[in-house]
Amino acid sequence: GRPDMALFKFTKAILSGTPIDVYNHGRMMRDFTYVTDLVQGIRLLIDVVPARPVEGVVPAGDSLSPVAPWRVINIGNSQAVPLGEFIAAIERATGLAAQRNPMCMQPGDVPATWADASLLHKLTGYRPDTDLAKGVQAFVDWYRDYYGTNDWSRASLASGDLRRIS
Repeated sequence: GRPDMALFKFTKAILSGTPIDVYNHGRMMRDFTYVTDLVQGIRLLIDVVPARPVEGVVPAGDSLSPVAPWRVINIGNSQAVPLGEFIAAIERATGLAAQRNPMCMQPGDVPATWADASLLHKLTGYRPDTDLAKGVQAFVDWYRDYYGTNDWSRASLASGDLRRIS
């Protein structure tokens, strides 16, 4: 995962007992896409090579360039998830409660974003569908394995440094 993204940052913070900044007091909505879904979408798109449009006419709903054989395609779950639900999924996956630091919305941010993957489905018949909880659990498992945090987390729990969730 990218270390600058919420899943990575929140997982790292929760496992280390560090507070997480929760912008807009948690009233944000975001679309989360599991990496395997991204790879599957790309794999399928390899077989859907765009052709230069006839006379520059682009079909409705297509992002095909009118002057070149390329297009932009969103690959995403197309479902906005409340930030609180996202954090709760990380808490369940780690077994630890997040220390939340409620913050105001950052300038330039937006309260809700999500991918419109309808063109992906139209071109390939594919819809990314990995469940948020399953994707988060897989990430947390990978994170613990990669960074070797399993023993550290258990030791911290035993010493009372971190709060366990029920």
